[in-house]
Parts: sequence; structure tokens; C-alpha cells
Amino acid sequence: MAGSGGRWRGWKCFAVIVVGFLVIAALFASAEDGADRDALRTKTDRDALRTKTDDSQSLLASIRNFLWQKRRVGYTRVWPAMKFGWKIVVGSIIGFLGAAFGSVGGVGGGGIFVPMLNLIIGFDAKSSTAISKCMIMGAAASTVYYNLNLRHPTLDLPIIDYDLALLFQPMLVLEKSITTMNDTFQYKSRLAVTSTKAFMKGAETWKKETTMKKEAAALVESNGNGAEDVKFKPLPGEPANGNGTEATETKRTKVSVMENIPWKEFGVLCAVWVIILGLEVGKNYSTECSALYWVLNLGQIPVAVGVSGYQAVCLYTGKRVIASKGEEGTDWKVHQLVLYCLCGMAAGMVGGLLGLGGGFILGPLFLELGIPPQVSSATATFAMTFSSSMSVIEYYLLKRFPVPYALYFIAVATVAAFTGQHIVRKIITILGRASLIIFILAGTIFISAIALGGVGIAKMIEAIEEHAYMGFENLCTYDS
Repeated sequence: MAGSGGRWRGWKCFAVIVVGFLVIAALFASAEDGADRDALRTKTDRDALRTKTDDSQSLLASIRNFLWQKRRVGYTRVWPAMKFGWKIVVGSIIGFLGAAFGSVGGVGGGGIFVPMLNLIIGFDAKSSTAISKCMIMGAAASTVYYNLNLRHPTLDLPIIDYDLALLFQPMLVLEKSITTMNDTFQYKSRLAVTSTKAFMKGAETWKKETTMKKEAAALVESNGNGAEDVKFKPLPGEPANGNGTEATETKRTKVSVMENIPWKEFGVLCAVWVIILGLEVGKNYSTECSALYWVLNLGQIPVAVGVSGYQAVCLYTGKRVIASKGEEGTDWKVHQLVLYCLCGMAAGMVGGLLGLGGGFILGPLFLELGIPPQVSSATATFAMTFSSSMSVIEYYLLKRFPVPYALYFIAVATVAAFTGQHIVRKIITILGRASLIIFILAGTIFISAIALGGVGIAKMIEAIEEHAYMGFENLCTYDS
């Protein structure tokens, strides 16, 4: 039994060895067949990959040629002669209305100026953008002059929130530093979403105003002759008793300019403007794309980021507050402050490229922060005054616009803005409806979106039909 058991174990080991060899042989055979198939598959894949690579390279080459071609120029300056006619009359009317409503809403009106100058007057896109900035500067300066001695609608503060301006204005004036890095590329922006949000905010404010007016009327009726003892807290911009009549407690609506301006904050804003403007002018007189050129161009960024960043830190730590919101405080988060600074930069960049004032971003953003409509409009316009004036000086040095046309439309915008401010403020005082400013803001943005979009599509179709070059131009050889 022991011998048979040993033989069985021997056969068992032999069988295991044979099966192992068979398995190994099968694996080698399978690997060899797989290698043959892989070789065939690899050859086929290589051919397909080569074809795909050729197609991709051809597509990339086509895109590259569309976006940039050496020594190709897509800009041709068009300055029509200045003479009295229907174009000047229609353009002046549109410009007047755009400046009036744009200044009230705090958006500048550039979305109306650019299409008017391009389609009616006949300027090219770049010159239209430059003259639009001139008009925005005139309207903004007129509005700021009108607001300098006005007070907050419900608080004993200036109507311009200088702390809020310190957070956004330095980033807003970076528009020339950023946009001149590719000053020849024209963007078209969709503003419909911003317009819709502003309209919804206006509707919400209108409902609150209506509710509070009804409550105030009910209190007056129930208290009879004792109505004057009823203390009613209005919405920002609403008369103190909520029914459109004069408030029992008088509040100063106007003070002297010297008293109404916080000179420390105002001085910082002016210093930022002077420094960045000096760097811009120095850059224009340096050799393009030289080391000095880029030092002066990029040197503007730390100035603006430093001032806005310091203001953001002060708001975060509580050293400064946005007082125009009243008792309602703001628990600032780091990501919120960073986002708001980036919004200021985006407003300046897109505004500089499209000839807008930047208020189409700042206005709705201020409203979302809970800033009263009058303060939102005044502060956004105040910030735009710095950025637009800097752009006008830049465009003048670049000889981007004809001076007679610019002076004429600046005068139109200045008168229109002052007139619009005066009339709308009177209407708000009579009706007690500060939400009118929000509706004007939303309407101006909506019209701007349609006008800019329509002009952009029309010009693009025309350029495609004429096989015109629509790509980038060489920054270092660009002749403005």
C-alpha cells in the first residue's frame, strides 16, 4: 500500500508538471497570436492616428490663420466730416436721451452711444468707442457735480459712498492697463441677464414701497390727528411718512461741498488716478514692447490691487464699514471681497473694450449688496468719472477721435445728464418711488444689450461677406 501510494503521488506530480507545461505553451501561443494581432491593429491605428493628426493640424492652422496673420490689419479709421444734417440731429437726440437715462441709472449710457456713433454718425468701431468714453466722462462729471452736496436719502451721510468707491474704483481704472494688452480686439457682451436681475430687483423694491405706503396710510387713518406721533421707517429714498407728504422730522438734503466730502478717502482715489495715469502716459512715450513699456504697463496692477486690497482687509476686519446700508451690517467673507474686486476689474476691462462706463456691472452689484438706489447710482457714476476721464486722456494721446466731434457730444451729454438728474429726482421726491432708478437702470442695460448685439452681428456678417480680416493684430507693430 505504501508503494502504490508513492507511485500515485509520483504520477500526480508528473500530471501537474505536464499540465503546467501545456498551460505555459498555451499562454505563449496566445501571446504570439496577440502580438500578431496587436501589430496589425497598431499599424491600422497608426494610419488612423496619422490621418487624425493631419486633420487636427489643418484645423489648428485654419483657426490660427483666422485669429492672427502676420502683417494683416483689420482696422480702418473712418471719421466723417462734421456738418449739420439729419445725422447730427438724430444722433444728438439719441445721445441726449442715452446720457439722461444712463446717468440716472448709473450705467453711463455707452451701450447707446456706441451704436449711435457707429450706425448713424458713421464712425468706425474704435473711434465710436473713444467718443463714447468722452460722452460718458461728460455725463459722469455733470452727475458728480450735481451729487457733491446731496445727502443720503435716509441717513446723515453723503449720497456718494466713498468707502464703496475705494473698493471698486482702483480696479475699475485698470481698464487701460488690461485692454491695451490687446487693444485691437473687440468684444461684444450679453447684458440680458444683468438687465433681467435689475428689473426683478426693481419690481421687488416697488412692491415693498407699495406695501409700506399702504401700512402708513392705514396707520394715519387709524390714529387720526395723532398721525404725527407715528414713527415710520421708510425705504431708502422714500419720504419719511410713506404717503408722499413732507416728513415731520426735517433732515438735511443738501450741505456744502466742503462738509460733504470725506477728504481723506477722496484724496486716496485721486492719488490712484494720478499715479496710474502717469504710468499710462509714460508707457505711451516709451518704445512699444520694450522692457520699460511692460514695466510701466504692469506697474499699474500693484497700485490698484494694493489700494483695493487694503480697503477689502479693512472691511473684513471691521475697521471700515459700508455705512450707506444703514443699521443692516454686512458679514464680509474673503471670497466675497475677492469676487467684488474682480467684478470691478471686469467692469473696467469690458467697459474699456466696448466703450461702456462699467456701471452695467457696478449698478446691479451695488443693489444686490443692499445699497439704496440713489446711492448706488451716485457711487457708480462717481467711480466711472475716474475711469472714463483716464480713457479720454489716453485716446487723445493716441489720436483716436476728432476733437470737434468729441467736444460737441461731451456738451450734449453734460447737459442731458444734469437735466435727467434734476427731473428724475423731482419725480422720486413727489412719488416716493426710488425703484424708478432701478427700472431706468434695467431698461438702459436692456437697450444696450440689443443695440450692441445688433451692431456686432451686422458688422460680423458684413466682414464675412467681404472676407475681411477679423483676427488679432500684432501689439508691438500696431499703429493706432
